Amino acid sequence: MGINIAAKSENDRTRPTVVVVGGGLAGLAATAALASRDVSVSVLESRPRLGGRASSFRDQETGEAIDNCQHVVMGCCANFHHFCRLVGIDHLFRTERELYFIGRDRRVNRFSATWLPAPLHLAKSFRKLSYFSWRELWSIARALKVLMRESFTSDSGSSNSPTQSPSSFAEWLAEQQQSDHAIRNFWQVVLVSALSESLDRIDCGYARKVFADGFLGSRRGWEVSMPIVPLDELYGTAMASWFRERNSRIQTQCGVKQVLIEGGQAVGVELRTGERLDADHVVLAVPFHLASSLFVESDQTQPILDELAGARRMESAPISSVHLWFDRPITSLPHAVLVDRFGQWVFNRSTILNELPDSTSDRQTYYYQVVISDSGECLRVGQAETVARVVQELHEVWPETADAELMHSRMVTEHRAVFSPLPGIDDQRPAQQSSVHNLQFAGDWTATDWPATMEAAVKSGYLAAENILRQLGDASQFVQPQPSLGWLSRMFFHH
Repeated sequence: MGINIAAKSENDRTRPTVVVVGGGLAGLAATAALASRDVSVSVLESRPRLGGRASSFRDQETGEAIDNCQHVVMGCCANFHHFCRLVGIDHLFRTERELYFIGRDRRVNRFSATWLPAPLHLAKSFRKLSYFSWRELWSIARALKVLMRESFTSDSGSSNSPTQSPSSFAEWLAEQQQSDHAIRNFWQVVLVSALSESLDRIDCGYARKVFADGFLGSRRGWEVSMPIVPLDELYGTAMASWFRERNSRIQTQCGVKQVLIEGGQAVGVELRTGERLDADHVVLAVPFHLASSLFVESDQTQPILDELAGARRMESAPISSVHLWFDRPITSLPHAVLVDRFGQWVFNRSTILNELPDSTSDRQTYYYQVVISDSGECLRVGQAETVARVVQELHEVWPETADAELMHSRMVTEHRAVFSPLPGIDDQRPAQQSSVHNLQFAGDWTATDWPATMEAAVKSGYLAAENILRQLGDASQFVQPQPSLGWLSRMFFHH
């Protein structure tokens, strides 16, 4: 049975009505923008919860609410941070102003900013990375400088004239004569975690964007924030009162069968129950592989299906998370990036969630999550071997914990976690404004100049909402500007 946050009021009949199909971040961002401008919005979500791929569930053995995957957001994600402030959940994040990288030498490399302006603010930490020689660091720095001064076709935000893009970022790295060691321990560590794809399947423009926006463009773009509550609470109960106060109706377990197109415009949706819900505007905020299925093929819908043809060809990449409960602490660090390992990023969930061991349990447990992006190998070898490999790596990194007893484990895989940022991917991403004036597309897969991230999802929702508001005579703007480049970064990025 669906959850209805607010019943329809008499006043709604005098306001423009919008149906948002999908309760992920894109749909919620569009709803928040529209609701803040007194537009009547109904969100229809087929699942029993909101958040889309950002979800959590109850682990039966431990009784804990666990996230399908640890979600983090960088300081450069201006739209996501604005959304959190808008709906009042920004206080439910903790910001890490120090990152921890651990190479094969097991040394903890603390990565933080100095007082120097961007892009030199991280130079000291970069220079002190223990697993690189001076020669390798110089080679990486030289390649970064070249990367920042190039503009690829996917990086439309740059003012430089586009150059002919290599077929993949792996090819670009070969042109820059990067060593195998540098690729494994630097380029791959950053990009596979950020984009969840192998380097030979990454568009050069999006590789550049990760470094330009995340690490080199501004002083705080690299900082990582993460929720301190389970994702279901973050995108469900924590936001419920905000939507309720604005008379937004959010219904879960409410599947949509089709978007109705009549007379050249969207007139509403048909639910799987056969019920029809009319609306002045429709926002389609479902995953890319489902969008086309919500239209019955006809002469009227063919232009829409043509616009979604690229989305149908998109490929996706999985992300797996290994959840581990030990009888004693493995590390006191809140998180750690494991360099050149199978498991890529360890999160100390007991610390992040500010949890204490359950005093009613026979044994205290300490909860960690290890995230593996581009996790096709996890699916090939299965849960038992994946968990064994991850645990073995943790003991190699922290040998003093080899006697820790693993109390419980499980692996969770989001099979379509992100769309693959393949070379030329932007040619397949549709704009938010469809060929039907009152039908919008929203989702991280639409055209945002961002890869598949929470930032892209929120930005797409904002863009869709702005399109609707303009048609209603409201010029409100929600899309946030990117953090401005520092004066030295502007000199560094341009010829």
